[in-house]
Amino acid sequence: MAKKPRILIVTPEVSYLPEDMGAESRYSAKAGGLADVSAALISALFDLRCDVHVALPDYRSIFNGYSTKTHNRELEKIRKSLDEERIHLAADRAFYYLDNVYSGYSDKDLKVSLAFQREVINNIIPRVRPDIIHCNDWMTGLIPAMSRQMEIPCLFTIHNIHTMTSTMAEIEDRGIDAASFWRWLYFKTPPHHYEESRDWNRVDFLTSGVFAAHYVNTVSPTFLTEIVENRHPFIEPCLKNELSAKYYAGCATGILNAPEPEFNPAVDDLIRYNYGPKNHRLQKAKNKRYLQKILDLEVDEHAVLFFWPSRLDPVQKGCRLLAQVMYEIVSKYWDVKLQIVSVASGEFQKHFHDIVRFHGLGRRVAVCGFNEALSHQGFAAADFLFMPSSFEPCGLPQMIGGIYGTLPIVYDTGGLHDTIRPLDSFNNTGNGFLFTVHDAQGFKWAIDRAMDFHFLSPDIKEAQIHRIMIDSVLGFNHSRCAEDYINLYGKMLQRPFIV
Repeated sequence: MAKKPRILIVTPEVSYLPEDMGAESRYSAKAGGLADVSAALISALFDLRCDVHVALPDYRSIFNGYSTKTHNRELEKIRKSLDEERIHLAADRAFYYLDNVYSGYSDKDLKVSLAFQREVINNIIPRVRPDIIHCNDWMTGLIPAMSRQMEIPCLFTIHNIHTMTSTMAEIEDRGIDAASFWRWLYFKTPPHHYEESRDWNRVDFLTSGVFAAHYVNTVSPTFLTEIVENRHPFIEPCLKNELSAKYYAGCATGILNAPEPEFNPAVDDLIRYNYGPKNHRLQKAKNKRYLQKILDLEVDEHAVLFFWPSRLDPVQKGCRLLAQVMYEIVSKYWDVKLQIVSVASGEFQKHFHDIVRFHGLGRRVAVCGFNEALSHQGFAAADFLFMPSSFEPCGLPQMIGGIYGTLPIVYDTGGLHDTIRPLDSFNNTGNGFLFTVHDAQGFKWAIDRAMDFHFLSPDIKEAQIHRIMIDSVLGFNHSRCAEDYINLYGKMLQRPFIV
């Protein structure tokens, strides 16, 4: 039998680790979706008996919410329970006492990144001796250059387009021998030679990861092609150019993320009434009444409930569009008691509150900060889901919505394009409502299409939601995601690399 390839996943954050690794969810360091995706991929690979290893920063104060006041002996007990054969914690004072993965200060985040990568390059990789290295985002962006030098195939996954820069002098001062692989780093200014560039020429971490990696993936196929086609002006030209080079060389692809298994209304312990495709009609109505009561909305199971689940970021998430149409759509569908529930934090929350107060919509619109349990209840109670992002590297709420029978209204971009198709009740196809012009009129048009569906006969709606819930569970899951990554690992191992 052929030896299974040893895979080292290098990630700055993860929300949990498999119980059989000795972790039992005791290690939890999360700043965003990368943590969930990393955790799911590690677990799926481990369940498939792959030879998977994980490199993580030793955020000792983030062990499942343990504070720095936790007794040292208790923390030591937790650490010793980890399977040190597979879970490799990089230790450094730079992140030893952090309370969050990212500090919000660029100099501190850079210091954490360099300390983490130093330990991975100098200690973890020589100890693990992987056949494949899988790096994630800018915090691991120097490692692909080292992997080129060592002739180890490296996959670099872009979850977010944020990056940082540093000089080789600063990188080397932190204990990383950049001189050995500097030719595979991406500099802001084309370098003439090492000595000339060392002290001033800044290295872009994210673009270096793309430039040096043997293979690159984004977390949606369409978002990758949008970058290559220069459809997003906020993407730095250097990143766009390097991704394009990988894409046209056949070394870039998109692999969609998937929601956590806990997002399933049949087993979700955060919702009031569990349900599945067969009994969603009755149980969603009960969940709706429960949510209306706790949020002091008019209690009516026949009211049409729209749910906003995404952070209130006016640059990406499209909350300005909802602000522009909120009063108009509530007024237009006043007689059918259209209601809106937002469970999200962000700078735009104040604008939603102001609109509700000014127009006296308190019994029709509820604006709440993010709360995990309330968000789950929103998915279980709502009829429709708002997700009008102007761009979306992947997105998960639109997938979760389908699993819960809450139909998404989305802008046709990125991961939303890859996961949502126009609903056609008569041909039994599609799973949501898309608009193609990102403005208030386009958004309102899609809402009207959702309301057209609402006014169909209850039996037709029930049949369509039943179909969509089943299709969503089968299509949006971590087994499919892990299989895509395993296939990509195999492709990388079979491909000859010229270093």
